[in-house]
Amino acid sequence: MNITYYGHSCFGVEVNGKHLLFDPFISPNELANTIDVNTVKADYILISHGHQDHIADAESIAKRTGAKVICNWEINVWLEKKGVENIRPMNIGGKVKLDFGNVKCVVAQHSSSLPDGSYGGNPMGFVIESTEGNFYYAGDTALTYDMKLIGDYRSINFAFLPIGDNFTMGVDNAMIACDFIKCNDIIGMHYDTFGYIVIDHELAVSKFMQAGKKLTLLEIGSTIKK
Repeated sequence: MNITYYGHSCFGVEVNGKHLLFDPFISPNELANTIDVNTVKADYILISHGHQDHIADAESIAKRTGAKVICNWEINVWLEKKGVENIRPMNIGGKVKLDFGNVKCVVAQHSSSLPDGSYGGNPMGFVIESTEGNFYYAGDTALTYDMKLIGDYRSINFAFLPIGDNFTMGVDNAMIACDFIKCNDIIGMHYDTFGYIVIDHELAVSKFMQAGKKLTLLEIGSTIKK
């Protein structure tokens, strides 16, 4: 799998030849000003919840690429009103088999409203299962005991976890989440974008290392292989 970081919580993951794009917030993000949003690839767009910093570019990218959007029902309705046609509405607990693998929707403890202030439905995370490996994209979430269900019933190779604190769990709780999901290979997200969530990179990586875990903090625009 190739993983490209577009800033904040937005990642592109290439799985079995398909481009998955998570929580597209690029053009309003000052830290991602080197990214041309019009060149971002997507066959699928997965949206964890309706907040602006996770959905800002979803409409434009969906219309440009024709990507199938995977989101909850409320976001589905909101996007349909904006003329987005290729949508697969889902909700927590649901699973769908697609051409690259499976998508399972799981619990995220957060809030959710859409940019116009309307109700955004329940936030959620995603577990992706494929022949190339399995991973967990947590979305915005607090540490929650529901994460233990992921560790008990699924094998996770790596996970995207929020570490910025204030609006989500921070580094210390993310390390506990590792134990819950039984995965110690973590890519950090939802940090540095706003003043409230600026972190000490060196300290965060050191804490994970001392606990026998790995935290990767990607440079915006960089790509790694998993």
